[in-house]
Amino acid sequence: MRRFIVSLGESVAAEADRVGPKAANLAALAQAGLPTPGGFCVTADAYRRQMAHLGAAEMLRDYADADALRQRRLAVEIRLKLYQGDLAPELLAELGAAWRDQQKPAAVRSSALIEDRAGASFAGQFESFLGISDETELRTALRACWAALWTTIARRSLAQHGFVPADTAMAVLVQPLIAARASGGGLSETADGHMLISATWGLGTAIAQGEVVPDRIVLSRAGFLRTMDSGRKRHRETCVHGAGTAPQAVPDALARAPCLEAAQATVLGRLMRKAEAVLGMPVEIEWALDETGFKLVQARPLHVERATVPDEIWLKHPGLNGHPAGVGWGAGRAVVVNCECELARVAPGDVLVTRVAGPALSHILPRVAGVVAELGGSTSHLASLAREHGIPTVLGVLDATRRIPDGAQVAVDGVAGIVRWLA
Repeated sequence: MRRFIVSLGESVAAEADRVGPKAANLAALAQAGLPTPGGFCVTADAYRRQMAHLGAAEMLRDYADADALRQRRLAVEIRLKLYQGDLAPELLAELGAAWRDQQKPAAVRSSALIEDRAGASFAGQFESFLGISDETELRTALRACWAALWTTIARRSLAQHGFVPADTAMAVLVQPLIAARASGGGLSETADGHMLISATWGLGTAIAQGEVVPDRIVLSRAGFLRTMDSGRKRHRETCVHGAGTAPQAVPDALARAPCLEAAQATVLGRLMRKAEAVLGMPVEIEWALDETGFKLVQARPLHVERATVPDEIWLKHPGLNGHPAGVGWGAGRAVVVNCECELARVAPGDVLVTRVAGPALSHILPRVAGVVAELGGSTSHLASLAREHGIPTVLGVLDATRRIPDGAQVAVDGVAGIVRWLA
């Protein structure tokens, strides 16, 4: 019996305390007959065995009671051990056997035990690698996923939820990389009672990282198409066989062309409702479309808040529309940031106005009244994190950094997807 590797087709793959909620949710969907990529999971026990093999037990015990400086040093030492140490022999043998049977190229993704839970998705805070094609690359990606639990970004996010990395473990998903014609995300329920699909060309990295403005498709809860708005998808991520993935420019005509037909959108809507039934709650999904049809590559719990009615005085002022993250309404001073080095200007209660809305901005969410960005969509990783923190967020707002005056008082409607300012 394998100790450290679990096929997602096995019943035990639905045990979240063994493979992490991300992998367990996918296994539950597959067992219910929904289309998923398959693959296998390197379990949390494998991480624990590797930490013991590296002699890191004492470091884990010291971490919880250490001061901030000592914790930072311990985290660096643990990451170095994970990157540089040999794999435990018994783990190495199981991993090699599973890899030989795996369809390639592959995607390697974190599945931490504290990840993809209700109110704590940690979207974009760990690691994912696409286009892995040989066992050496697999081992490197596996080590990086383990070490991601100990990065500064991850430790900060864990602390915001009352966790420390020494008290949890990291499982890792290994799945076939889908040759995606299009991909994106979806919300099975929105604050205004609909379903939402985001879509872009190629792999879903560009949406997750907030690098494009995706198509935005709204369906009724009954599955009928309501609106289909094309985005601004100027590049796509594609698999370069034997060399990972690479960005590729999208022709202008295709950049504004819809990625899905109406019939395909309704099919995806039905899959979201089925995923919702399997997990017993509203869900946020990630999907990919290849020549065989749709595959669900992730499903996590979705917290839905109802719309807040704003003060009517704001309706008299200029506004810009975008993609709502789906939570809250707030106001504050606009701080227009064009470079990460300017983030220090953002004070508690300000509204961050920026161009790219990537998950690296997660550390600033607890202190802002809202976020506005020129790129990104309602299913990006930052949008997921904003929903968890209750931060009104509007993404995909054309020319936001140019049109919204720095220092102006702004209001962000994270449900309607509108940002207004006092002219």
